[in-house]
Amino acid sequence: QVQLVQSGGGLAQAGGSLRLSCAASGRTFSSNAMGWFRQAPGKEREFVATMSGTGVYTRYADSVKGRFTISRDSATNTVHLEMNTLKPEDTAVYYCAASSLYTGIPVHLSTYDYWGQGTQVTVSS
Repeated sequence: QVQLVQSGGGLAQAGGSLRLSCAASGRTFSSNAMGWFRQAPGKEREFVATMSGTGVYTRYADSVKGRFTISRDSATNTVHLEMNTLKPEDTAVYYCAASSLYTGIPVHLSTYDYWGQGTQVTVSS
């Protein structure tokens, strides 16, 4: 059974930093895209960042570009999201995701098959 287990997140002040981690088990995703999405109250889940299976390519949402950094450790089947210069509008439940098919940097929800349990990130002003 494939599982994505998230850790990290919590509460931060505006301008602060938080780190999210996501550990996959049940299969390896070393050749597949892994990414992060978020969902704020009353809004649809949106793309945040993704990294290719090779770890060479990344893509970010314009709203987080330059502030968030995605990384992965294929040896441990883990993906991380380093969030800096946080803003109140970053407040959301964050989800990690993994694709069983795509190896590039897909941004659409439908391209990801496996999802973490979600982690609350709250940024106070």
